[in-house]
Amino acid sequence: MGPALWPLFRMNINFIPLNRVFPNFLQFEKKRKAEFYIHPEQRRGHRSPLNNLTADPCVVFRVARSCIDLVSDHCTSITIVASTQGPARRKVSSSSSGATERAQSLKETLDRGKDVRKSTYAEVELPFWQSNWFLALLLAMAAGFFALAIFLYLGLELPNGSPSSAMAAEGVEITYGSVIKLMHERTKFRLHSHDVPYGSGSGQQSVTGFQGVDDSNSYWVVKPVPDTSAKQGDAITHGTVLRLQHMRSRKWLHSHLHASPISGNLEVSCFGSDHESDTGDHWRLEIEGSGKTWRQDQKVRFKHIDTQGYLHSHDKKYTRIAGGQQEVCGVREKRADNVWLAGEGVYLPVNSSK
Repeated sequence: MGPALWPLFRMNINFIPLNRVFPNFLQFEKKRKAEFYIHPEQRRGHRSPLNNLTADPCVVFRVARSCIDLVSDHCTSITIVASTQGPARRKVSSSSSGATERAQSLKETLDRGKDVRKSTYAEVELPFWQSNWFLALLLAMAAGFFALAIFLYLGLELPNGSPSSAMAAEGVEITYGSVIKLMHERTKFRLHSHDVPYGSGSGQQSVTGFQGVDDSNSYWVVKPVPDTSAKQGDAITHGTVLRLQHMRSRKWLHSHLHASPISGNLEVSCFGSDHESDTGDHWRLEIEGSGKTWRQDQKVRFKHIDTQGYLHSHDKKYTRIAGGQQEVCGVREKRADNVWLAGEGVYLPVNSSK
């Protein structure tokens, strides 16, 4: 290095952190954890021989070379001696037993680091819903519920030969003596009657369609026609002729050739009493689809025996006396507005006696 560059080099080297320039050297200076800056003012009073490195710039290069030799020769210790009165000297001590001890010490240090990492990970607790035991519990519960469902579906015997509880709830049979409401399938209005006579036609008690579901004037009792062997609790099959008695007024659902007030079709009214009835009260049950007995979830039609008209309703409504209620009448054609469903009511169980 030329004399002209020495002052500049000496000025800059005083602020070079030795731990960044020579990391291999400082690796073996573990007992001195502070950074060593090559500046006599900052390290004043420190006994490390590094304080004398600024005396001779050649010492810096010798330190670097010593680091290289240290790595290649597996030295156990290194001492740098620098003095302003003479050239710097380097003492290196090396032994095979010392190198072995050093390697063993390094291995123990690495093992301790692994143990620390393991203990750190063990201290981190996951939420219980992310734990393996919780997931296994959920799987076991799901498998148990699935097995129970299969057992109930395949092995549980229900009364009356019902295939399932769902069918028993949704497809309950209508029997004689049941008190039910009949819902018009398209408009959802209930078959209704009240003590208000028609102002034209027969003048008998009017029959309408009522929108509410909680009205007591919409209940009808299913009864057989006279002079038959049918009795309370018997199931009702397709094609059976029956009667519908209005529960509140005790009159029968009736039809005849009088014209209905709004549409001019066959008038439907309530007529008679418990002890007064005729063939104008007879209706034939027609079940839609393949069903053989009348059930709550089946679409049905009622065909009047005398007039051959189907019990019918539509969107046309009364504006006076029964304002807002639909007209109920009879039409001789089979239409979509002829369809009814059994709605709310009290359903008597099927008579099991033979």
